[in-house]
Amino acid sequence: MSAQDWQGKRVTVAGLGVSGIPAARVLHGLGAVVTVVNDGDDERSRAQAAELEAESITVRLGDGATLPEGTELIVTTPGWKPDKPLFLAAAEAGVPVWGDVELAWRLRGPDAAPWLAVTGTNGKTTTVRMLASILEAAGLRTAAVGNIGVSLLDAVLGDTTYDVLAVELSSYQLHWAPSLRAHSAVVLNLAPDHLDWHGSMEAYAADKGRIYEGNKVACVYNAADKATEDLVREADVEEGCRAIGFTLGTPGPSQLGVVDGILVDRAFVDNRHKQAQELAEVADVNPPAPHNIANALAAAALARAYGVAPAAVRDGLRSFRPDPHRIEKVADVAGVAYIDDSKATNTHAAEASLAAYDPIVWIAGGLAKGATFDELVSKSVRRLRGVVLIGADRALIREALARHAPEVPVVDLDRTDTGAMSAAVREAARLARPGDTVLLAPACASMDMFANYNKRGEAFADAVRELPAERA
Repeated sequence: MSAQDWQGKRVTVAGLGVSGIPAARVLHGLGAVVTVVNDGDDERSRAQAAELEAESITVRLGDGATLPEGTELIVTTPGWKPDKPLFLAAAEAGVPVWGDVELAWRLRGPDAAPWLAVTGTNGKTTTVRMLASILEAAGLRTAAVGNIGVSLLDAVLGDTTYDVLAVELSSYQLHWAPSLRAHSAVVLNLAPDHLDWHGSMEAYAADKGRIYEGNKVACVYNAADKATEDLVREADVEEGCRAIGFTLGTPGPSQLGVVDGILVDRAFVDNRHKQAQELAEVADVNPPAPHNIANALAAAALARAYGVAPAAVRDGLRSFRPDPHRIEKVADVAGVAYIDDSKATNTHAAEASLAAYDPIVWIAGGLAKGATFDELVSKSVRRLRGVVLIGADRALIREALARHAPEVPVVDLDRTDTGAMSAAVREAARLARPGDTVLLAPACASMDMFANYNKRGEAFADAVRELPAERA
């Protein structure tokens, strides 16, 4: 859309916050008549509203349900559920709803950088940052953007000119991005998550699958997760776009995989039926846990789809450093390793984390978000030395342990005060033996006890540092 198309257009922005405020300012700057609606009317919302109103942007607090008169378009923040009354009213009035990703896509210039897009239940941020590191190693101007915290609107409308963007997209964002067409994209994995928002696993998967629509070069899928391949089969892509798999095993033609500790490419080579290109060593992946190697293969596949040379894949993976609280080693204390994977906020992520260590004293619990834990426990039982449970929904995990791991010692901490994590770490240290790993992989969200998973991980690390250096 040209700037002229926005002059006088009446746009409602649904929600304040990280994406709503920038969207309102961008639209106002383009000449649209902007009204921001927000459910909340707390002190923070009032301060944000005052800033926008000082810029002549109308804000309506405490009413996010009523469609403002004359609205021609809604731009929503990702967290607003599709069944909100505002959107039902918009559908009845024939008013389209876009997310901030859709807005950014529509505002791109004719020579805008292509998008290499990443989604999945787990591993998105790590994969996108690995991808950006590889692209930078290839000498390309790039940025890791989207759900990763850097606004796509800033990337699209800012002064920096990019060659290509590494874009993390959540299922929420994809739901509201009907016209997005990536250069290449990947769905890393699919497991039940955010079902309270989407309504069903089928709806959640369908929104993830939107990332493949209109892909130009490659639809990358997880060969170990058939649901991701099914989404590729269902996608309407451009002529010549290829399906590219990644696997932790030996790759077949049109796949990337692992052979004798080497990441190899049998997709973007001259003769993929007979040849394979070495990309990097498993030891170049930090950390070299199985699920992180899968992330590296997915990032490599997208980079190779864009034409990046093998040496840049190796160099990019070597220089990559993971974000905090993602299978991060905190310390070795009295012969026991303490690992912070507070970002493992669902069962799928916790399963991958538990698969990377043996034997384990597992610290778990929090807000389950409707999850069940029988499959996770049954798959992990042989690795468990003991379990320490915390958080509001810990009983669900305790019951699964009773069914599938009755011989594993369990400490159930019935407390949610600020000292609960210290108590959990002390109990885990008591259960652990030299050579064990104490693993914080909660399989639950953090908000029952902590502001976010970062604060939970920081509390764990602080508690580990308080442990005595030697066993009593």
